[in-house]
Amino acid sequence: MTTLFTVPIASGGSIVCSNPSSSEQEKNIYLLTFTSPKDNRLTPVFIEALLLALDIVDHRYPKGVLITTSGIAKFYSNGLDLELAQTTEGFVENYLWKLFRRLLTYPMPTISLLNGHAFAAGCMLAMYHDYRIQNPSKGFLCINEIEFGVPLQSPMMCIFREKLTPPAFRDVVLEAKRFSGAGSVNAGLVDSLGGLEETLAFIRERGLLKKAATGIYGTLKEEMYRHSLDIVDGHEKNLEWREQVEEKNEKVEKEGLRAVEAWEKQRGSKL
Repeated sequence: MTTLFTVPIASGGSIVCSNPSSSEQEKNIYLLTFTSPKDNRLTPVFIEALLLALDIVDHRYPKGVLITTSGIAKFYSNGLDLELAQTTEGFVENYLWKLFRRLLTYPMPTISLLNGHAFAAGCMLAMYHDYRIQNPSKGFLCINEIEFGVPLQSPMMCIFREKLTPPAFRDVVLEAKRFSGAGSVNAGLVDSLGGLEETLAFIRERGLLKKAATGIYGTLKEEMYRHSLDIVDGHEKNLEWREQVEEKNEKVEKEGLRAVEAWEKQRGSKL
């Protein structure tokens, strides 16, 4: 494995870009291995480093295939640092949505090699790749916000709506179901199971190394995911929609409460 470059993460750790294949014909396979102790949380400095690594590959190397994975055995990514995300002004629009957009429109095939757990925003990060390959023997994919009462914003939801069937989407969001191995494949969360060797075989079987050669790969993805891209780019519109929904919900709640109170008055007692 040949190391091409390393991007340090300001809080500690690094992102290492390497070529994982010994074949000259596969020199344009780029493996980004991120190691940000202890569990690859998507912090501002982590995202900045990952965006820079993506830019370096895009602007300084021939088009090929990009793989991301973790140098931490237990975790691909454990999602957001909630306290930091909530106290960093403009975090979602200036960091998280920017990363999601970059991956969604990246001008070459992207593969998330899930070596361990991918929870919450870590799972979303994987879904914004074109393909996913999961460790068959350890690690779960899970969107568990319902368990700690954090609403999912529109760009966090839309990619699952794009890529999953409605029943699988329901199980992911409303049940916080944990998916591993064959369950992830059956739900459509991942395309295959395995490690790095299986990922290289996946690239060969699908002829992915040649897909970006004509220069329109990213353009095709922009049109393919036009709806999701509009949501990712439309932060203010998303907030306005959320406010409208909450106003309607409040109206429905008040009307419902009045109906219950009238019913209780009619029967002469409260429940």
